[in-house]
Amino acid sequence: MHPYVAEQFTEAEESVLRRYFTNLEGPVFALVNLPEVVKGALFARYSRSSKSLRRLFLDEFVGDLDLAGDVTVDATMGLARADDLYQKIFFEYGDDSVAQLGGVHLACEQASNILTKVLEWGRLMSYLEQSTRYLGYDKRLANGHYRFYRDHDVLESRYGARYVGEMDRMFDTYGELLPVLTDYLAKKYPKTPEDTDFVYAKRSAPRLWTPCAGCYPRAHFRTSASTPRVRRMKHCCCACARTRYPRCASTRT
Repeated sequence: MHPYVAEQFTEAEESVLRRYFTNLEGPVFALVNLPEVVKGALFARYSRSSKSLRRLFLDEFVGDLDLAGDVTVDATMGLARADDLYQKIFFEYGDDSVAQLGGVHLACEQASNILTKVLEWGRLMSYLEQSTRYLGYDKRLANGHYRFYRDHDVLESRYGARYVGEMDRMFDTYGELLPVLTDYLAKKYPKTPEDTDFVYAKRSAPRLWTPCAGCYPRAHFRTSASTPRVRRMKHCCCACARTRYPRCASTRT
């Protein structure tokens, strides 16, 4: 399985995140204890940011929230209890209609393109993905690797070194093109006196990122954000379990 690169947080940051995220270490997690409008806005911003969802929440959303009433909340606790309650209702009363009433805002980070297609197959949930038209892939992960999938079997084969080398060269080329294209676009589409920095940057982003997107391979990482009902989530987990791709199958857990 591809190793997930966990993000590091300070103790103060972890204290805040534990109130609203079901785990701080894994690639799949849910948002809780937040108003629906905040979760929706966070996901919308997430689709156009290169940051992880937890980092984005800390950097851009925490300052606008009143956290005083949530100091003692720990969202990483109590999941087993909630699962026991659901199992009791289902097995003792034979009724899973309660699953229609439960929903969740779920994120899956550092996902391969294949995994996102498995998750989104059948349109069982509402989805958002990080937009390649509004963010760059020239930044490396914390472990120094570019954002592409490293299959264990491929890396252990005689093609492993070549695979990583060719991938790195694709991302290197991508990064080299960015400043060249930025200069070209600045001359072709100059900033007008009426443009604010924010407006100009937003208008220029698709012109910059879209042409360069042809440089990175289909193995690049994606991030999938979804809002499923619990029953739909069960069907999605079954779809992951049936796939022949190990990373997809392991995601169901």
